[in-house]
Amino acid sequence: MEFEASLPDGVSFTMDATLDHGGASKGPTPVEALLASAAACSAMDVVGILEKKRLKIESYRVVVDWDRASGPGYPRAVTAVRLTHLLKGHNLESSAIEQAVSLSDERYCTVIATLRIQVSVSSEWRLE
Repeated sequence: MEFEASLPDGVSFTMDATLDHGGASKGPTPVEALLASAAACSAMDVVGILEKKRLKIESYRVVVDWDRASGPGYPRAVTAVRLTHLLKGHNLESSAIEQAVSLSDERYCTVIATLRIQVSVSSEWRLE
């Protein structure tokens, strides 16, 4: 159940299933990678915006809380994602942080924008 994602620039990362789903937990599950992507996308925006405002961040993390459709069977789609931005630093301005998070959510973060719309997905296969 372990799969490597290889990106065009040569970087790769491993995704795996949890132990109880036949994996070895050698990396995030695909759903965890999706949620981490939303957090990282937003964090990159927020850090960039605050750096342009010359605000110094000492520590920063994003906590992701999420809901999943309940019931038996699959798929169990993610139905809600909540990002909590936790920052520390001297002279960080609440209004600047609020603006940076808002700009990321509403204008810049491609991952969040994609999660907000219904995306057309198609699959095909080939025998090699």
